[in-house]
Amino acid sequence: MAVGENILPELKPVSGITIGTANAGIKQTQRDDIAVVAMAEGSSCAAVFTQNAFCAAPVLLAWENLQKKPRWLLINSGNANAGTGRQGIRAAQSTCAALAELVAARPESVLPFSTGVIGENLPAAKIAAALPAALAALSEHAWEVAARAIMTTDTFAKGSSRQVTIAGETMTITGIAKGAGMIQPNMATMLAFIGCDAKIARPLLQQCLEQAVEQTFNRITVDGDTSTNDACVLMASGCSAAPEITGSCGIREFSGAVLEVCQDLAEAIIRDGEGATKFIRIVVQQAVTEQEALQVAKTIAHSPLVKTAFFASDPNWGRILAAVGRAGIADLDIDRIVMYLGDVCIVRNGGRADDYRETDGQRVMAGDEITVTVDLGRGQEAGQVLTCDFSYDYVRINAEYRT
Repeated sequence: MAVGENILPELKPVSGITIGTANAGIKQTQRDDIAVVAMAEGSSCAAVFTQNAFCAAPVLLAWENLQKKPRWLLINSGNANAGTGRQGIRAAQSTCAALAELVAARPESVLPFSTGVIGENLPAAKIAAALPAALAALSEHAWEVAARAIMTTDTFAKGSSRQVTIAGETMTITGIAKGAGMIQPNMATMLAFIGCDAKIARPLLQQCLEQAVEQTFNRITVDGDTSTNDACVLMASGCSAAPEITGSCGIREFSGAVLEVCQDLAEAIIRDGEGATKFIRIVVQQAVTEQEALQVAKTIAHSPLVKTAFFASDPNWGRILAAVGRAGIADLDIDRIVMYLGDVCIVRNGGRADDYRETDGQRVMAGDEITVTVDLGRGQEAGQVLTCDFSYDYVRINAEYRT
């Protein structure tokens, strides 16, 4: 189940970045489950990874290899290779070595990524056997098939493209992502791969990625769980005719386009939240700091009581009020707080707004896209978090995940 009309847009090819997919039969044989990404010689690559202390073997290896000018990505779905100890590291290394041998490269030039069930050994031999087919399929036009190959419990493929003009030359940015459950803001709670044909040095590319992730992927939550495998990669092939992006040339246009692609992907993940029937935007305003606003917004977004009320289309505003009160904000003056469901004021002067009517709240809650606004009345800063409801299907999907 997903919220809204989720049609994959045209994913524009990125010069200097090719993708090939194949089926390795890791967990199923109905669709491709591995993807290989090749970057042109001289490409730059930036990435951010999960902050989960039990990070997966491919995360550890990818972080290490990122420092060594990578040229290849190897992605698999169906198995997370997490919680697998030293054996997991050896399995990730063997898949990187298998790809490197086929393309006459060093194993350190490969970044591995995995997603799927935690605690099961990676079938490295199956992946190695499927690599020739993936390499034979390499194409600049394979972003859509790759978006489908990396899916797990996702119900639709997620992608976005932007083009910007710098000094009269066109630059393309295309990204794909997967994620529907085990989503909680703490880096980038999913897998996302974004390619562009910009010329840009790695330190500046890393800076652009971190800024975009902080404003997008770090502000979404489905269930409050941070995955062991989260990663977001930004690749720059340098094949555009546009001038090199620097701190004074083209950075505003480039970073703005990267941000927009990340925004599209982050929103798609929430719309595809496991079992989701509601897309919920939580906006906290008039906070002392942006971090304070986000702290309140995330407390509301993580509340199972709030999320189940939304599933029931029940304007149980007391659950939102309680979440704000336990968000840990010092010296909070509840008499100054004003709350809205959509355009309906529900709380004012420390309690239910005098003009609030239950029928108005029910009207807002009947929609599949809802905005909750909280004015703290103590400052000028604001923050926003995207989330979804908890439905019966969320429990079913996760109860049956390994069956």
